[in-house]
Amino acid sequence: MTKLAKTPHARKAPAVTLKSLASYLGLTAGTVSSVLNNSPASRSIPEQTRDRIFKAASQFNYRPNFLARSLRVQRSFTVGVIAEEIGDPYGATVISGIEATLRKNNYLFLTVVHRHDEHLLRSYSQLLLTRGVEGIITIDTSIDHEPTLPIVAIAGHQRVPNVTNIILDHRRAARVVLQHLYDLGHRQIAFFRGPSFSSDSVPRWSAIQEVAAELNLPIYPELVFQLEDPPNSSESGCLPAKTLLASKRPFTALFAYNDTSAVGAMAVLHDAGLSVPYDISVVGFDDIAIASFSTPSLTTVRQPLFEMGTVAAKTLLDRIEDRAPFIPEIALAPELIVRKSTCPARPL
Repeated sequence: MTKLAKTPHARKAPAVTLKSLASYLGLTAGTVSSVLNNSPASRSIPEQTRDRIFKAASQFNYRPNFLARSLRVQRSFTVGVIAEEIGDPYGATVISGIEATLRKNNYLFLTVVHRHDEHLLRSYSQLLLTRGVEGIITIDTSIDHEPTLPIVAIAGHQRVPNVTNIILDHRRAARVVLQHLYDLGHRQIAFFRGPSFSSDSVPRWSAIQEVAAELNLPIYPELVFQLEDPPNSSESGCLPAKTLLASKRPFTALFAYNDTSAVGAMAVLHDAGLSVPYDISVVGFDDIAIASFSTPSLTTVRQPLFEMGTVAAKTLLDRIEDRAPFIPEIALAPELIVRKSTCPARPL
């Protein structure tokens, strides 16, 4: 077998430095750095000059020394993201929004997953601090003490100093769903409450109870079931739906904690010979992708999950860069998406 001969005098080409690139272009190192890092100051630099800089950087394969820059300015340009899960539709969509905003602002992020394990949550929080993150975004994670860094909590509901909560207007969500079912003639409604470890569970259920009272819509305890499986598990709605049917308590509609439990319940109802929506109307929550592709397509509350991620990232960067004052809470509006899983109530 013929082997390629090694060139004894071959040497790796020296890395192009910011100083040498600036010298080649006849510009200051500050100007070149400003353009390549897309800093606000670069907006005043003529487009022709910016194009020259990018072209030269590509030609000479220039890569900014991120470590040197971080040491020089004592910044990491990195934030931490703490999530309950990373692959579920809820968390994945939120993280997509976070990533899109951070990328545009030349920030990196480190993600950890705690699965509601208190030990993991504590150790991962400390790990992010030792890695030099400048702020943290949490998803469906309760914060109960004042942090040393700015934190934005998506689906956070506890008022804590230095923590901005990004929340959904749960009262409005409860109103649009219950009004929809009420107008369709439903009075016997079953409910799936969220797991105790999910930060949205208590405020959402409180909102449902308040709105139901305003509508004079009774909530029957025997028609209320609390989910115990992970909220985004495909099995999360199956056991409660089976228990509900086994109780023989008549009902005409089901308002589930989220879309996955709603779709699981619809499968159980179908297997029991019941038609959705003609026998039982079903409403979900979140409007993840499965909602529009289920059979029948699912009426649900749309949470602006991607927007939650973008708002959280922008809010955190504003805090880190000291561009805006601290805001304790930002509420986003839900939207009822009516599809084919709801219809007028059948007579009991």
